[in-house]
Amino acid sequence: MSQSRAPQMRAVSQDTAGGPDVLKVITTDRPVPGPTEILVRVHAAGVNPADWKTRARGAFASGIKPPFTLGFDVSGVVEAVGPGVTLFAPGDRVFGMPRFPHPAGAYAEYVTAPARHFALLPAGLDHVQGAAVPLAALTAWQALVDTADVQPGARVLIHAAAGGVGHLAVQIAKSRGAYVIGTARQAKHDFLRGLGADELIDYTQQDFAAAVRDVDIVVDSIGGDYWARSLHTLRPGSTLVSILPLDDTFPAAQARAAQVRAVFMLVEPDQAGMRAVADLLDSGKLQVTVDAVVPLEEAAKAHALGETGRTTGKIVLTVAP
Repeated sequence: MSQSRAPQMRAVSQDTAGGPDVLKVITTDRPVPGPTEILVRVHAAGVNPADWKTRARGAFASGIKPPFTLGFDVSGVVEAVGPGVTLFAPGDRVFGMPRFPHPAGAYAEYVTAPARHFALLPAGLDHVQGAAVPLAALTAWQALVDTADVQPGARVLIHAAAGGVGHLAVQIAKSRGAYVIGTARQAKHDFLRGLGADELIDYTQQDFAAAVRDVDIVVDSIGGDYWARSLHTLRPGSTLVSILPLDDTFPAAQARAAQVRAVFMLVEPDQAGMRAVADLLDSGKLQVTVDAVVPLEEAAKAHALGETGRTTGKIVLTVAP
């Protein structure tokens, strides 16, 4: 007596580390939700620097190695719920950043993950917008609100302000009453002013470390010499939040001498944060900018575009219609 075959799905997988061309479309078994998990039919998946960095080194931060399916940002519809799930029901529109930094496998037609790694997608957002939000917005929220405790009137310097994390951080800081300074190329200044940035520095023409003073919070996604230069902008008692690990090139002694708290923050799945972000989206205080929309089959093209470092906002893969 033959066993029935498990339902199948399309996914993008890689068998080795390398450039974008290692990404291939495969057919694999559809996952089944376990206790406390939901099965989500993925409509769109966000593309993040964490994706192409993981692809290139051939290992997740959690140590998992190929073959694997990339992707952390999910927007889709609940297909089924596992035992014990009470927050969602089949048919609910949800978005989230499940399992990070472990593989969520969002570059696929279906994903399973803990229900509490998702939130309801605001009614005014489509799935492309929803997929662009979670990792970048949670990073900005956890950096500014949870880590740096941004307060009304705080002076906040955001590097790469027009990027995926940056353009959301600008808006989140403004929603908390901060004065926002951003670094970005001149061509992106009008875009950032439209998001509420108060002051902008073209880093190709001006040294931000010489132009900016008395900053309370720096959010940095660049690293390198930006760490030491950012210390010159910060007042005593301030906070530098890096979303890149502070390695041995970080001037720790200089930070201590300047009375600056310098920390590395790694984003975590966080339903409370997702709900806060959803409220900002619902109220119109937060808008996500999508630079490019690419079909799942062209994930390699999306990675090549992201690695140019010249996108404004986010890149999204469409999975289901």
